[in-house]
Amino acid sequence: MGRIDRIVVLMLSLMFVSSWVPISHCSKKPVGVARKEDIPYIKCQVCEKLAHQLYHQVQYKQAEISPKRISEYQIIEISENVCNLKKQEADWILKIDIVEQGDKLELVEQDSEGQCNSECKTIERACQEVMGYSDTDVAEYLYKNKPQIDSLVNFLCNDLTKACSTKPPPVPKDRTPGEPFVPKSSKEAEMEKIMKSMEGMPGAPGMKMYSREDLMNMQNFGNEDADEDDEEEEAHFPSKLGKVLREKESKKSDWKQTIKRGILDTGEALKRHANRVSYRIQKWWRGKKAGLKKKNSKSSKPEL
Repeated sequence: MGRIDRIVVLMLSLMFVSSWVPISHCSKKPVGVARKEDIPYIKCQVCEKLAHQLYHQVQYKQAEISPKRISEYQIIEISENVCNLKKQEADWILKIDIVEQGDKLELVEQDSEGQCNSECKTIERACQEVMGYSDTDVAEYLYKNKPQIDSLVNFLCNDLTKACSTKPPPVPKDRTPGEPFVPKSSKEAEMEKIMKSMEGMPGAPGMKMYSREDLMNMQNFGNEDADEDDEEEEAHFPSKLGKVLREKESKKSDWKQTIKRGILDTGEALKRHANRVSYRIQKWWRGKKAGLKKKNSKSSKPEL
């Protein structure tokens, strides 16, 4: 990947930073941990919802590429990603709330995506335990048999994984209730979808969204010396933005104006960097052309 391409990626990252900051300008969100002890109570329900997701996602993909037939590889890709919250195929998990009902736990689907805390991670873990190493088997079944939902549920949850072969045990009375379902804002959900879709982009494996606190804690803005190594300048790009924001914040200016100023300043730095790269390319090309011209002129001289 060339330097110009990396600059474009960095500028895209900056755009996402500017869009993300107004949403989360507080402290970092706590990271949820799966409650493994809850998995036996929800495993069958998770399997049934997993089967529905596999069916509908395959149907959606088929409609998307029609009239071309969906390949077995594409179905395998869906089955590999459907239990991984880092992938778009697993977004269905974000809409499910675990609700206590007597001595049972029920999976209740919500209208919007929620914040991913321990319940979200628990459903993901249960989904992964159900799928196990069966992703290629269920993909082959979907590809060859084109089953209806009921047949797929029976195959996945009874024949293949045995997730629903036994009745779940009663929930202990002293079980600690899970956290309440907290919906995400539409802006936050949309930004996360964009970031997931860009995760596999060449040259952008570490792209992420930054909260305001993340930006304020970034270190080592560096200088804009034209002789600075280009690779080092790009590597410290986020830190440069952080120093600008800290300096402006020390003057007690409005935080929104601070971020805007930092983005503009860094945008100018990127522009200057792009201009330097463009100049070097032009200089190299002029030298290349001159060398070719000189070589051709020598070869065209008559021999004595």
